[in-house]
Amino acid sequence: MSATEQEKAEEPRQRVFADLTPLRTSPDYRRLWFGNTVSWVGQGMTSLAISLQVYDITRSPFAVGLVGVFSLVPLIVFGLYGGAIADTVDRRKLGLVSAAGSAVLSAVLAASAFAGFERVWFLYAVVALQSVCGALNAPARSSMIPRLLPAEQLRAANALNSMTTTFGTLAGPAIGGVLVGFGGYQTAYSIDAVAFFAALYAMWRLPAMLPERAGAKRASVLDGLRFLATRPNLRMTFFSDFCAMILAHPRALFPAVAALWYDGDARVTGMLVAAPALGALLGGVISGWQGRIRHHGQAILISVACWGTAIAAFGLTRNLWLGLLLLALAGYSDTVSMIFRNTMLQVAAPDEMRGRLQGVFIVVVAGGPRLGDFLAGSVADLTSPAVAITGGGIACVVAVGALALYARGFRRYDALSPTA
Repeated sequence: MSATEQEKAEEPRQRVFADLTPLRTSPDYRRLWFGNTVSWVGQGMTSLAISLQVYDITRSPFAVGLVGVFSLVPLIVFGLYGGAIADTVDRRKLGLVSAAGSAVLSAVLAASAFAGFERVWFLYAVVALQSVCGALNAPARSSMIPRLLPAEQLRAANALNSMTTTFGTLAGPAIGGVLVGFGGYQTAYSIDAVAFFAALYAMWRLPAMLPERAGAKRASVLDGLRFLATRPNLRMTFFSDFCAMILAHPRALFPAVAALWYDGDARVTGMLVAAPALGALLGGVISGWQGRIRHHGQAILISVACWGTAIAAFGLTRNLWLGLLLLALAGYSDTVSMIFRNTMLQVAAPDEMRGRLQGVFIVVVAGGPRLGDFLAGSVADLTSPAVAITGGGIACVVAVGALALYARGFRRYDALSPTA
């Protein structure tokens, strides 16, 4: 069968499942995607192992919760600055250095576990440094992709990237729990350190990624924010995500929901947490149809509205399986929105601003859900979990509807003629 005949034979399948064209046509992207997939699984293993180790040392859920704080703060601060650096240096070198730093930190964790060195402050410090490395690596890695692929393949690449992160989030902790149970913390940390070599090898094989604009000397976060202030379509990608992640993010209420609505325990809570992640994974796997969508702004608004509707309906149901299905639909909708938002950032922004906008993207993705957890918990304390969840879903739909009425240019955004 010729290459043309093979492509025609695959067209019906690609209308449903993920478009694998970026993996087939670009060896550089293929290596980068595979390396990131392996490293994401390794990071998921280490994340769980650190939480378990902190609990073993302290027997305090609060101490375990602080792991998230020590991870979030550096991610927000250095996410913005890392994006600015990515716009002024060789992105390949920045990716190599930051990934090497993460590998070294995992090796340090393994060495401390082998030595029996158990200090909570030490684990918090390593978590913070890992977050710094991740915040420097992510903007560099994301802004490399438009240099490796033509614009028409970026949506498919973002769908594949979403599968990488979601699979790592699901599989990493599961594998990490098994490894810790059988071989101790040192086993999980050691395998994570080795897993980083897949990402390091992929970046080593890349060509230099110097800024396209000559004379770029200074990394300026403020310049990136000023640029964003003058680009209404790009701003809308962030505003629409805020509608979902701040107004309708019920994750913090899952333990209470499991107990009050379903008479469940930690296993039911785990199912509630896993359902949106599974839906998000399916959002990447079943993404071939998105290639026919030209108006990405409309797709984002509809996806966010679907998220809010599914969350509101989840707040009204008391059937566990229906609730899990609704959460999975919400996760699917969120991934669809994320794919189109990231594609707009990569296509509509000039190369010299892509790193900074990816930095803002990281801060929004990391910080928005935390604000959503706080809002949902506060409303639930004042009223009830049902009011917080259903009311949040309705507020999300109303807010994104108002954005749709206000931002007509965003609704008309055409992927064939992108404007920021």
